[in-house]
Order: sequence, then C-alpha cells, then structure tokens
Amino acid sequence: MNHARVEVTVTGIVQAVGFRPFVYRRATAHDLGGTVRNTGDAGVEIVLEGREADIEAFLSDLTERPPPLAVVENVTVSERQSVAANAGGGQPFEIAASTGADGGSGTIPPDTGICDACLADMRDVESRYHAYWATACVDCGPRYTVIESLPYDRPRTTMNEFPLCPACREEYEAPANRRYHAQTTACPACGPTLSLLDSAGRERVSGVDAITDTATILDEGGLVAIRGVGGTHLVCVATETDVVERLRDLTGRPAKPFAVMAPSLDVVETFATVTERERDLLTDVRRPILALEANRERASETDEEWLDVVAPGLHTVGVMLPYAGLHHLLFDHFERPLVMTSANLPGQPMATTVVTLYDDLGEIIDAALVHDREILARCDDSVLRLVDGDCRFLRRSRGWVPRPLPRRDDDPSVLALGAEFDAVVALARDDEVFPSQHLGDIDGPRTAQFLRETVDHLLELFGADPTVVACDSHPAFVTTRLANRFAEQEYYGIEHLERVQHHHAHAAGLLAEHGLDRSVVVTADGTGYGSDGTVWGGEVLDTRRESFDRVGGLDTFRLPGGEAAVRKPGRILASLLEDRPGLDSLLADATSLDETERKLLRQSLTAGTNAPRTTSAGRFLDAVSALLGICTHRRYQGEPALRLEAAATGTEPLEISIPYTKRGDQQVVDVRELIHQLDELHQEYPPARVAATAQTALGCGLATLAVNAAEDSGVETVGFTGGVAYNDAISRTVRETVETAGLTYVSPEQVPPGDAGIAYGQAIVATARRS
Repeated sequence: MNHARVEVTVTGIVQAVGFRPFVYRRATAHDLGGTVRNTGDAGVEIVLEGREADIEAFLSDLTERPPPLAVVENVTVSERQSVAANAGGGQPFEIAASTGADGGSGTIPPDTGICDACLADMRDVESRYHAYWATACVDCGPRYTVIESLPYDRPRTTMNEFPLCPACREEYEAPANRRYHAQTTACPACGPTLSLLDSAGRERVSGVDAITDTATILDEGGLVAIRGVGGTHLVCVATETDVVERLRDLTGRPAKPFAVMAPSLDVVETFATVTERERDLLTDVRRPILALEANRERASETDEEWLDVVAPGLHTVGVMLPYAGLHHLLFDHFERPLVMTSANLPGQPMATTVVTLYDDLGEIIDAALVHDREILARCDDSVLRLVDGDCRFLRRSRGWVPRPLPRRDDDPSVLALGAEFDAVVALARDDEVFPSQHLGDIDGPRTAQFLRETVDHLLELFGADPTVVACDSHPAFVTTRLANRFAEQEYYGIEHLERVQHHHAHAAGLLAEHGLDRSVVVTADGTGYGSDGTVWGGEVLDTRRESFDRVGGLDTFRLPGGEAAVRKPGRILASLLEDRPGLDSLLADATSLDETERKLLRQSLTAGTNAPRTTSAGRFLDAVSALLGICTHRRYQGEPALRLEAAATGTEPLEISIPYTKRGDQQVVDVRELIHQLDELHQEYPPARVAATAQTALGCGLATLAVNAAEDSGVETVGFTGGVAYNDAISRTVRETVETAGLTYVSPEQVPPGDAGIAYGQAIVATARRS
C-alpha cells in the first residue's frame, strides 16, 4: 500500500466554525497523522501523512461533509511526497498552534443564532449551562462581532477577558466535544454576566433574576434597552399601543415601521401570513427580520389593532424569531410579541456600550438589560422580503456579513465607501468583495466615525492594502468627501480615486452578482446624482462593468422647493399637473400644503427657481401617493411609495395606454401625461385601483423601453434594480414584460437593490476601470 505526505490549503469560511476539530476527527477516523492550523488570512493549513487511499477519502470529506457553518470554497493540494510505510497510524494527528502567515484567501463567518444543542443545554436543569444566556459552541454564537484579528483564536476575540474555568477548559480540549476549540464557549462560572440597570444606570439585580425582572418591567408597559450580540435594542411589548406610541415620541420615529420579535411561529401566525418559503427563512440559523404580509383580521381577534401602531399604513410587518439565548430566556416569561428596534437617536449609530446607551438614551428608557462582553463590531439585524417570489435583502448585515460576493478579477484591491443613506462599505480583495454590515445614514460626525471604524476593522481582519478608493459621484456626500481625503492624503496606502455614478453602481453590482459583462438594466430609485448634474432615478442603462449608456427612462420633471418636495410630495404633484384646471383646489383637498405654501409653490413653478430637475421613479410614486390622498407628508424615507404599495395590494390595475415622448434622441415615459391619466381615473375609481394602475404603468413603461433597447443592441439580458425593485407589483410587471419578449431577466438575489448595494457596485466598476 502506497504511503504519502501532502500539504493542503483550505479557503472559504473555515475559521470560527469548528473546522479544525472537524479535520481532527476525520483525520483520526482515516488513521492519518499530521497537523491542522489556522492561518493569518482566515484560511486553514493541513499536513497529512498516511495511506494514499485514506488521504483521498479524507479530502473527499472536506468538501462533502463540512461542519454546518463552514463553506469550503477551495482545497489546494500543494505538495505530495512518498513516505515510509510506517507513516500515519503510529503518529497522532494534532491541532497545531495558529500561524500569522498567509496560507490562502479565507473568510470570517458571520454571527449565528443559538443552535438546538446549546438551546437544549440551556433548558436542561441538570446541565451546568442551565439558564445561561451566553452558551455557545462551534456551530453557533457570535463570530464577526467579537473577532479582533486573525487567526481566529480566543486571545484574539473579546472573550479573552473571560478565562475558561476547569470544566470549560476540559470540554475545550476534548476532540469529541462540540465545544472543542469553540472560542466563544463559556458557562456561568467563567463567562460574561448579565445585569439589569435602572433608569439612572444603577444595578438592580444580576444573573437569571435580571431576565425575570426585565420581563416584569416589559409586561407592566415599560421600555427596556437590551444589549445583545451586535448592539442594543429598544424593547417594549408590541401589543401595548401606549408604550409603542411613547417609544415613537421619545425616539423621533413618528411612523417608521418597527420590527417585532415573536417567541414562536405559532405566535407569528396570529398576526401575519407565513408561506413555506417564509417559514424556512424565519427559522434559518441566521434569524433575519422578514417582512411578512400582516393579517389584521387575525390579530384583532385577540388584541386591538396594534399592527396599525407598529407598522402604520403598511400591509407588511417585520418579524423575527429569537436568535440569542437571552431572547429565549426572556420569552419564557410571556408569549406576546416584542417591538425590537435599534437603540439610537436619529443621526446616531446604534449604541453598543453602556456608557453610550445612557448618554444618548438614559432619559428614554425605564431600565437596561446589559452584559459585560465587549461588542467589537456593531452589527444590526438583517432584513429580507419576498418580492415576486424571490428573496430580496433590504439590509444585509447580521448572519451574512462578512461573507463575500464575487468580483472575478484579482486586482486591484479596492475600498468602496458606498452612498450616503443606508450606507455599507466594501473591500475588494483577490476575486471577492466583502461588504460591511449596515452602517445607516452617513450624515454626521458620529456615523462618519462608525464608517472609519468599520473600514479599519475590515482592513485588519482581511489584511488588505487598498490602492483604489471608490465613491459616489455626488460631490456633497460625506462619503465622497471622505474618499477625496483618503486619496489626497494616501490613507491606507490609497493611490487612486474612482467616482462612480450612482445608478451605474446599482447596475454594475447586478451584473457582477450574475456573472454578466453587459446587460440593459432598469435602475429605479428615489435619488441619484446624474452625469448631467440633475437628479436621476428612473433610468434605462445599457450597462457594462466599466461604463454605461443612458438609453431611456422617465421624462424630466421638477422638484419645487428641492428637499421640501421630498418631504411634501404634493409639491411634485403640482409640477406634474401644472396646467390642470382647478389645481389649487386639488392641492388644498389632497395634500398637506397650506395656503401660504401653495402660493409660494405657484410662484416657484412660474419662475422656475429652486426646482431641481429629476427623472426619479420614487418621486413619481410619491406624487401619485399625494394625488390619491394616501400619503401627503413623508415622515421617513420611502413612506409615500410604501403606503401606495400597501393601498394597491390585492387590487387589479386598470387598462391604460402608457404615454411616451422624446428627450433628445431617447424615448422616455411621458410622466406628465401619465399623471393626467391617473388624475382622470381618480375621478371615477377608488384610490386602490388607481394606485395599482400607477405601479403597473410605471413598471411596464420602463421595462418596454429596456426591452426595445436590448433588442436594438443585441443584448439578451434585461435586469431590474434600485430601491423601487422592492415593490412587488412593479418587479413582477418588469419581469413579465421582459420574459414575454423572450429575453432573460435578472434581479438582485445576494445584494440589496437599494443603496445598501451601492458599495459593491462601486467596487466592481473601479475594478473594471483599473484592471
């Protein structure tokens, strides 16, 4: 029998997922000697000695039987030597000390929810983990939020502050135990502790009693901050409408929908409709927030119309199931759903430390349930929704970050800073792009500092030295100014700056996700700085990775008052219906504009001053929402269009002839004529029918232009992305129009279609231009 010695490099998500213990067990099972170790770039190196047949069987196990959280992307056998026949079985296999050297490209795993085995330990009264909130093993628990640097070992995590007790040490060193080399393992004797603080920050009680008292405060209508895995939630009982309204008043969120956490699927189904696909997503170990169709009739059977307070005017409600041991213990005390929203004031990042929590929110909360484990990387919950039958990310964060997306080219290394709202940064290294967690709106010094901290963390973890920084072409974005500074002062060794047009970034990200080099893409959203200096947002682009041609879209209209028109979309409606008889009466009846505002608006339209030009699909939908009296005053980003979609849900659209016109040599949708037609329909039909008609007309109009452009240029693929791609009816209409024409349709699957996907697209464009 031939014997050999081989050196193997494994890349992918192979650190912090129990991969070395898995390798140890498989090597021992195959009677192999050698070593396994983590490397400094998140890879794993393996040396094997033994019979060649056993080595081949082991290598097969690596790819076919990896641990639950591992993702094996590549297995490279770099050296194979013949050895003496006594190698292998007589020499034990060992887990060797980690090395800081590079052994290949690797990826850090995301945080995951508690696994069933750890949950069972927590429930077992005979277990030493009974009722302990922070138990974890190689198959679950925090990863990205606690890792300081690579390779992944306990001293390089925030768990270094909690030395293992003898019992935990024994399990940590036992190869057959699922906590073998589990870097975040802990028990009540040696791990992080819980405390319940009062409104002044004084400790009331600790340990299990802290959870019991927290449940009592919540049950009595209190508002509690709960420090969790990647940050802090503000929490109250969702069915107690008075405290939910109080939460809105105190945080300055008068209408923004809140997510709720329910103890079980059975409870979720008392207020929402859950399909089989949605059931799978809710129970996934990553535990995202999922936007479900609200079932108000079922909810009202047991409670008042609390859903109208949690998600005002919407047909969906964001729902998640417990994902941390702490959540499960809390729900032992009651079965009502809890509002769980990020603990921050407008313009500030989510609180991760007790000091920041009380500095920012001490006057708001009744108590705080906190722990003493450092949160190194702030990480919000991920948010998903099924759109036209496919899963779409509204926010790609906890549970998915920092898993990479494809790039194809190996060079150069690129740092992309994203847009300004719903921001994400991204790091391109080798043939992958690593988007960061959700950062929020980068519009102030503290959120800009959060962005810098996130960049530093990504560069430290992945050992990258970017030579190119990419940013949006909008000159006033904070992220654009940061990129300019990075390039001018050569921060991080950056040598080049690439400004990327907003909608090109949207479209290029879609191309890269699907492995395409060219496609005609409908990019529809609220705002993006156009190449001509106007506000774009309803575009048909013939897109390549490095460049694009604008070949159609919506016709240009005005935003009287600029940002004031965004806040009060009746202003946009006035610009679209400027020549309508009785316009002033319509604005008085259907909008929130008072007499003085209407007078100033008429003067602005006449003079053409302070009325930026736009092609925004989002702003067009806002105007329709105002026309129908659905939403006349925007209180959070996207509200008018979201409420328009809610009003139209389940309603059949009316037949309508979509009007087109010319803008230069481009065919575009005539939005003024379209809004006139909708206005006429509104005289005869209820708002829901007109809302459904507006959505279908917009989607069909843009898709028809894209199909024509693709057929004219011989392109076989048409895509749809941008914030409007979250709209189910519009997405379905675009897809059906494209497929009816016999073309291939693509839409975002791994990348958020909104601005959270911009950084990925920027990295792709910068790569294509600099390769």
